[in-house]
Amino acid sequence: METRANNVWVGAVTLALLGLLAAAIIWIARLGEGNKNEYDIFFKQAVDGLSKGSAVNFSGVPVGQVQIIELWHKDPGFVRVRISVDKEVPVSLGTTATIQSNFTGISNIQLEGASKDAPLLVCDKENKRATCPEGVPVIPTKRGGLGELLNSAPVLLERLATLTERLTAIFSDKNQQSIENILANADRMSGSLADASPQLQRTLLELQTTLVQAQAALAEFQAVAGSTNAMMNEEFRPMVGQFNKSLKSINKASDQLENLLGDMRPGAQRLSNNTLPEAEATIRDLRATTKSLRAMTEKLNEQGATGLLGGDKLPDYKP
Repeated sequence: METRANNVWVGAVTLALLGLLAAAIIWIARLGEGNKNEYDIFFKQAVDGLSKGSAVNFSGVPVGQVQIIELWHKDPGFVRVRISVDKEVPVSLGTTATIQSNFTGISNIQLEGASKDAPLLVCDKENKRATCPEGVPVIPTKRGGLGELLNSAPVLLERLATLTERLTAIFSDKNQQSIENILANADRMSGSLADASPQLQRTLLELQTTLVQAQAALAEFQAVAGSTNAMMNEEFRPMVGQFNKSLKSINKASDQLENLLGDMRPGAQRLSNNTLPEAEATIRDLRATTKSLRAMTEKLNEQGATGLLGGDKLPDYKP
C-alpha cells in the first residue's frame, strides 16, 4: 500500500510539472503573438502549395507566417488567408501580397511595396466594415509572375497544341517537297548571280563612270546657265527699257493719228461725195482724148501728113 501511494504521488507531481510546462509554453507563445500584427489577404485565385504555417516574406525577408486558410464565408469565390507579421515590419498603404510558387509545389506569401512616407495600414474607424471586414486590415493582392503563368497554363497548352497542329500541316510531305524545290531554285539563282557577278561589277563601274560624267555635265550646265542669266540681266535690261520707251512713243503716235483721222473725216467725206465723181469724169475724158490721139498717131504713121490734111479716099466707081 505504501509503494502504491508513492507511485500515485510521483505521478501527480509529474502531471503537475507537465501542466506547468504546457502553460509556460502557451504563455510564451502568446507573449510572442503579442509582438505581431495580423492581416487578411483575399485571393481570387487558387492557393495551391500554401498551407497553415507557410512563410510570409517581405521583399525576400522572413517576417511572419500563415495562420488561417479558408474559403471566405461571405463570398466563396475568395480564399481568405490570415497572416501574422512582426510589428516592426512597415506594412503601409501601397503594400501588396502575392503568392510565390516554385516547381517543388511549396508556396509562400510575398509582401512588397514598402514606402518610407506612406501611412501604416490600419482599420478605418469610420468605415471599418469596408476596410476590415474580418476585424483586421486587408492587404490587397497582386498576381505573381509564376502564379500568373501557372494559372494561364491551360490556355498556353491549348495554344501550343494548335500551333503544333499548324506546324505539322505546314511541314507535311508535300510542303517539304515544295520547300526543297524552293531551296534548290534559290541555290541555282545564287549560283547564277555568282557567275554574273564579274559582268555585274563591270556594269556597276560603267554606271558609276556615267554618273560622274553626268554630274560633270550638270555642273557645266549650271555654270552656263549662271553665265547666261548674268548676261541677260546685263544686256537685255537696257533693251527692255528702250522697248518700254518705244511703246510709249507708239502709244503717243497712235493717239495723234487718231486725232488726225478725226480732223480728216469731214474732208474725206467731201472728197468721196464731190471730188471723186468729178475726177472720174475727167479721167473718162482723158481716156477718150487718149484714144483719139492714138488713132491720129496710127493714121499719121500709115498715110503721112496727107492723111491728116485730106479726107478719106473714096472708093473707085465702076459702072
